[in-house]
Amino acid sequence: MRAAEALLLTPGAGGGADHPALIDIEDALSGRLPVRRHDFAYRRAGRRAPPRAPSVAAELVGDLPQIAAELGVSPDGLVIGGRSFGGRVCSMAVADGARAAGLVLLSYPLHPPERPERLRTEHFALIRVPCLFVSGTRDPFATPDELGEHTRAIQGPVALRFIDGARHDPNSVAARRAVVEHVGNWLDTLGS
Repeated sequence: MRAAEALLLTPGAGGGADHPALIDIEDALSGRLPVRRHDFAYRRAGRRAPPRAPSVAAELVGDLPQIAAELGVSPDGLVIGGRSFGGRVCSMAVADGARAAGLVLLSYPLHPPERPERLRTEHFALIRVPCLFVSGTRDPFATPDELGEHTRAIQGPVALRFIDGARHDPNSVAARRAVVEHVGNWLDTLGS
């Protein structure tokens, strides 16, 4: 495993890079390594609804070398991830061949709420980097048991962390603090 040299965070589908959880992570970790919060092109263009995830993943694959260069790291040293849709897009980009040191997947949308048969896992078997999943125990997009079952397809090491009682959006201060702690602790394990 390669140590994390920088961290790229992306938002959920309807939100922006100014999401409080992403800001909290940046504030807590930017003294340790470069952290960038990144909006996808649709969001920068002022649109709230994203295009289909594969097209956003292709956009990210193209953007990552430039982002890594701007952060002063090689793509292999960049940990990428984000909330919900953003994390899903990052995982798809890595499955499509984007270089990364690891994935941080916050509130991963394993399936739409109340639609567990519509899994968003077809690319998991192509992921070979270390992955951190942080999710609430009451997240309607993925139960802890579902994440435990479906992340077995991932070829890299997987860490699952759960925030008791949290839903899809960790909007309480305590839940966001737990997210920050889980991300920071996991980043410390990379490269060791």
